[in-house]
Amino acid sequence: MYDFANSGFTTVVITAVFNAYFVAEVAGNAVWATFAWSAALAVSYGLILVTAPAVGAYADAYAVKKRLLGLATAGCVAGTAGLAHSGPGDLTWAVSLLVLANFCFGSGENLIAAFLPELARGRRLGRVSGWGWGLGYVGGIATLGACLAYITASQARGEVAQQFVPVTLWITAGIFSLASLPTFLFLRERAIPQSHPHGILATAFRRLGATLNQARRYRDMRRFLVCVVFYQAGIQAVIALAAIYAQQALAFSTRDTIILILAVNLTAAAGAFAFGYVQDRLGHIRTIALTLLGWLAVILLAWSATGPGRFWLAANLAGLCMGASQAAGRALVGYFSPSAKRAEFFGLWGLAVKLASILGPLTYGAVTWISGGDHRLAILITGSYFVVGLLLLVGIDARRGRKAALGRR
Repeated sequence: MYDFANSGFTTVVITAVFNAYFVAEVAGNAVWATFAWSAALAVSYGLILVTAPAVGAYADAYAVKKRLLGLATAGCVAGTAGLAHSGPGDLTWAVSLLVLANFCFGSGENLIAAFLPELARGRRLGRVSGWGWGLGYVGGIATLGACLAYITASQARGEVAQQFVPVTLWITAGIFSLASLPTFLFLRERAIPQSHPHGILATAFRRLGATLNQARRYRDMRRFLVCVVFYQAGIQAVIALAAIYAQQALAFSTRDTIILILAVNLTAAAGAFAFGYVQDRLGHIRTIALTLLGWLAVILLAWSATGPGRFWLAANLAGLCMGASQAAGRALVGYFSPSAKRAEFFGLWGLAVKLASILGPLTYGAVTWISGGDHRLAILITGSYFVVGLLLLVGIDARRGRKAALGRR
């Protein structure tokens, strides 16, 4: 249910509605607008990158994942609601609230992921992770569908984006709040607090330091985290800039873009559900390799698209690969995580994803700025991240990584 709840934020704010509104209205379609959007996201991800490992270590030491998740949820909801007050020229306000909301979203994403190994074990991690990602896309569809209904009615009344986009942010914040309630009412904190005689921060960083010092034992996990940085850079660029690409390169309207993203969420949900089972049968590494090949096909299709038909094909293939690769990556981290260090390892995973979230969108934004707005060149260069990810995936041994997590040689 938490995956269901928080997906509306990424779907509406990051992917489908507010990102294009930011570029076109808040930043006035300036040549640097796409880079400004990417830079704001980069700042928020940079903050997560710095804090995630310590937050994870603190959550493990004190068994407070659920409490910290509540704080992160409140911050994201408040930031999303605050973005409703962004209009033309309100660049400082919009950037500040975007940084706050996305920082809280990313922190919450790490914390909820750390519950996964408590709810499933071994070969069932893939399917349970797939259920969560799949239901998350359903949540994204529900939130975006509600926003589309409001936008359609608003446009029928002759309203413009400055009038209906702020209301979609209130809708998103409200659904996030309500849909996350089952998590806080029913999910139990199963971790047991551990001794921490040296104080909160000292204990957190001591545990984190121990994890990093023992990295030689977890060489497959370490290599996979580097792999995650690269292939997630490509994924995060697509997530953050899909609507901008559709509107700037292919002249999609806001309504056209929302309908496209709704369809993509359906295929993403199908990919997450289906590949959860495929992963349990085919194996973690082969499943991720298959999805990365799919992502390369997405990039080539989007780059060569001159009309809506081919771009629709690329977008829905991206949805299928997105659901599969996200679920598979999270499950493999759980597979490689020692039981006493789950939140820490998921914090490291979150660190890798957030670093990727800086590299991918910033690369795209910088290319568009330097090239004078060439979005096709930017999407093509984004594909190089998937190539590097595939190369790094070679040499990772899932069985050896699992033995290291279990303390076996």
